[in-house]
Amino acid sequence: MNYAQLVQAVQDYCENSEATFVANIPTFVRQAERRIYRSVMIPELRANATTTVNPGSRYIVRPINFLSVFSFAVIADDGSYTYMVGKDVSFIREAFPFPATSGTPKYYAIFDGDAPGGEGNFIIGPSTDAAYTVELHYYYDPESIVTAGTTWLGDNAAPALLYGALIEAYTYMKGDADLMATYDARYQEAMSQLAGIDLRSKRDDYRDGQLR
Repeated sequence: MNYAQLVQAVQDYCENSEATFVANIPTFVRQAERRIYRSVMIPELRANATTTVNPGSRYIVRPINFLSVFSFAVIADDGSYTYMVGKDVSFIREAFPFPATSGTPKYYAIFDGDAPGGEGNFIIGPSTDAAYTVELHYYYDPESIVTAGTTWLGDNAAPALLYGALIEAYTYMKGDADLMATYDARYQEAMSQLAGIDLRSKRDDYRDGQLR
């Protein structure tokens, strides 16, 4: 399902082509996407970024589309990975109270949120004693189908996207409670199927056994 098809489906299901309603469909869709992306963590929501951290650094800028950490590693010159451990800012401040204390980073924490027009930062401990390459594997919000036209959700989880958008649209319309309950039931059913992908992405049938 592409965006044009989704827009038409929302209008058809709601039997509403009024101009203000149609103008709000992009908002309904984005709200549905955000709801879905906060409920499951499918592999398609993962991204990867590497950067070089200069000697003496204590902070690392987060990617602009960052949502949450999957893993954070320091890459040695020989290519070996050492994964940093996520901690609170207070832990790092107490463990390494002097910025001049340096070494191979062992810990990280989310230091601050995104500033207007900029990105947030990680704090690491200890400060770097040399230039390091770090690799962040993270969850992110992909581009909305509103602007992309086609997305993984539209292609592989159309029912979740459709019924999520219908819930938002029908809430806007202050629609009938019984029909709203039907939309919600269909949405929950679609989300349970999507959660199965989330679950399987975290399993290995060879090691964990097949799901029964």
